[in-house]
Amino acid sequence: MSRLKRIVSVVSVLALSAAVAACSVGGGGGKNDKPKASAQSNVYYEIFVRSFADSNGDGIGDLNGITAKLDYLNDGRPGEGNDLGVDGIWLMPINPSPSYHGYDVTDYRAVNPDYGTMDDLKKLVSEAHKRGIKVIMDLVVNHTSSENPWFIDSASGKDSAHRNWYVWAEDSGRETAGSSAAGASEAWHEKNGSHYLGIFWEGMPDLNFDEPAVRQEIISVGKFWLEQGVDGFRLDAAKHIYEDLNTDKNNKTLNKSVAWWSEFKQAMQQVKPDVYLVGEVWDATARVGPFLKALDSAFNFDLAGNLIGAAQNESASNLGYTLSRIHEFYNKQSDGKFIEAPILSNHDQTRVMTALKGNLDHAKTAAAMLLTMPGKPFIYYGEELGMTGDKPDERIREPFPWKRAPGDPEETKWEPATGRGDGSVSVEAEVETPGSLLDRYRTLISWRSQDAALRSNVIGEYDADNASVMAYTRGAGEEKRLVLTNLSGKPQTVAIKSSKADPTEYAKIAFTTDEKAELKDGQLALPPYSTAVLKP
Repeated sequence: MSRLKRIVSVVSVLALSAAVAACSVGGGGGKNDKPKASAQSNVYYEIFVRSFADSNGDGIGDLNGITAKLDYLNDGRPGEGNDLGVDGIWLMPINPSPSYHGYDVTDYRAVNPDYGTMDDLKKLVSEAHKRGIKVIMDLVVNHTSSENPWFIDSASGKDSAHRNWYVWAEDSGRETAGSSAAGASEAWHEKNGSHYLGIFWEGMPDLNFDEPAVRQEIISVGKFWLEQGVDGFRLDAAKHIYEDLNTDKNNKTLNKSVAWWSEFKQAMQQVKPDVYLVGEVWDATARVGPFLKALDSAFNFDLAGNLIGAAQNESASNLGYTLSRIHEFYNKQSDGKFIEAPILSNHDQTRVMTALKGNLDHAKTAAAMLLTMPGKPFIYYGEELGMTGDKPDERIREPFPWKRAPGDPEETKWEPATGRGDGSVSVEAEVETPGSLLDRYRTLISWRSQDAALRSNVIGEYDADNASVMAYTRGAGEEKRLVLTNLSGKPQTVAIKSSKADPTEYAKIAFTTDEKAELKDGQLALPPYSTAVLKP
């Protein structure tokens, strides 16, 4: 959903980090070798179901539409290069809702009829699993819809069965004052002579997690969806479960939110021990860290700004050093279990290509940095094509362009596709165009599938001594890699040398986006806007 974000400091622009150890499969010795075995890329793909693919001709995207297009995402045949290569998808809200976006739920145990049926979901999950794709779904439990039967009953009177499921000022002796950092100018809303808490807007009343019945019900809901086969959840508004309307620095409310998510995770692990929980926690590093005691990941919003800024300004920073220091903090918070979740954008933010003012080269370098980060990078649908869009929200959630020309029966029509232009930003066009943005995303994701270091837990600093080259190390020991991206439109040369901080002797190019890249006599020549990964 759309929400206002506080301005973050320069330090917090590098907020989240760390990674997940994944499958082990060796990379090839030459440049851009094809995968030699089935391996995970650890890349997730965020899908707005309404916009992705239509299976029944009603103009609205649906679950069967996604199932029909799974081969675009991952066809289960590694090494052939005919798919994007992701091995996880995040479904934006699929529950019934009065809104187009679904972030105000009316029934937590049903599928939005616009999108299909429970059987359709089970089929999607089954077909995804056959291809090695995990499926997580949005779980929106900070609040419900004001049309949810729970809230309708709660608002009917102080003696109603669900009265305590929501936060009523008069019932709890609270003042109806204070604004919401989540976006609503007023956090309290009048209803039938009382005032309820709704930190996003009046149509989204907040649930009361001090009520045991609420906690039990949400745990039951989570277990229900895991039993349908999903692999985990993206947890909307995870940091807002408990809210202090007077300050965003209240450690008591933070600790209560973390305690709730710890309780939730333990319950989910009873059903699925390897359940994956990624939270929306946009905050400073010091306040994100505690959530990683409970959640596997928290989206790295601030890193996204750093990567886009570096690409746009063609200017590097000591990213490896900064992230490695933050890794240390997050590892302590999570006992070394947290998983990085880097992004460039999502459904609430300006699309990457718009942020980069349509510059294809900058989009490619941003992608190169994203997809050589640790953990589980998340791609927002259409990002790999260069879809454009800015606020209002509908413009950044437009129909996915499968064909050059509009009118394809599988394309959705619920909203005009204003950003498709001449059709060059489409799957049909980019599949046929060597060097397209889609081609670059496929290449970069294939690197992750081939190389354990690119999927490792470790990122470190490397001084390229060149302001136009972003450099950092990945992995450790014999598996260590050096990633260098030329952010500029001019050829760059980097002296590849060992140091006390990094004694590794990088001797070969493992991967490169440009065959003209050359490592000779300790000097790496990088063509404009190219990336190279070196190995010992």
